[in-house]
Amino acid sequence: TDVYSNGYAFMALNKNNGKAQCWGHSSYGGSCNDLDFAGVTDVYSNGGAFVALNKNSGRAQCWGDSSSGGSCSDLDFAGITDVYGTKPYWDPGAFIALNKNTGKAQCWGSPRYGGACSDVDFADVTDVYSNGLAFMALN
Repeated sequence: TDVYSNGYAFMALNKNNGKAQCWGHSSYGGSCNDLDFAGVTDVYSNGGAFVALNKNSGRAQCWGDSSSGGSCSDLDFAGITDVYGTKPYWDPGAFIALNKNTGKAQCWGSPRYGGACSDVDFADVTDVYSNGLAFMALN
């Protein structure tokens, strides 16, 4: 069983059977009873939301505060190799999902903390780093 956290909630996931428990502030990811975690390979968090990703199928689920990235049903996660999150201590955060092989990236969550990146070129990016407020991509 693996345990994940954000600023307000926790998640315990058994990747073998896809069973999970979430607790903490329900608006920030502390409630996940209605989600199916079968096949999840990776879980990521930021200041107020979680992303559960199956890298094999490209299927992802987000939950928690929608302004932090807790809503991602309109995004395409096919080919994503890495996901990163910002974790501000006082405001919503953001996520970036990146395919390092193609340079395709998508950001969502609070634009103030990295949730808007449509004008950024991620070609040849090898590493992404985050702090509480922003992302930095290196190539």
